[in-house]
Amino acid sequence: AKQLFPRIEDKQAAKILEELDAPKETAKDDTGQITIDEFMKVDLRTGKILEAEKVKKSRKLVKLKVDIGTETRQILAGIAESFEPEDLIGRTVIIVANLKPAKLMGIESQGMVLAANNDGSLLIAGFDQEPGLGIQVR
Repeated sequence: AKQLFPRIEDKQAAKILEELDAPKETAKDDTGQITIDEFMKVDLRTGKILEAEKVKKSRKLVKLKVDIGTETRQILAGIAESFEPEDLIGRTVIIVANLKPAKLMGIESQGMVLAANNDGSLLIAGFDQEPGLGIQVR
């Protein structure tokens, strides 16, 4: 009869098992850096806030209606402690347009507004000039 598999001697088997059981050294990237290809997957767009209202029973969330040129999105932002809703209306913001929708306090959010936290003071990312709606940001 023809042999289907080569015979493994006991010494070989022991060596193979040792190699399999040995702790693997994984390359750790503690810097949290991403590649340019990973960054390019993020769809950053400009949008204008059309409506803004505080979310009931939340001290942080504001529900926004944001026009991104091709559509209007409902986006929840954790900025209520830093901004009054009426002060947000008309502002041009940068949003993450391809973020998977999520429900916060039972309300769907269809994106994320970019903001910076400066020692507890929030600053909304924006522009010195009006770039237009739905413009891709890079």
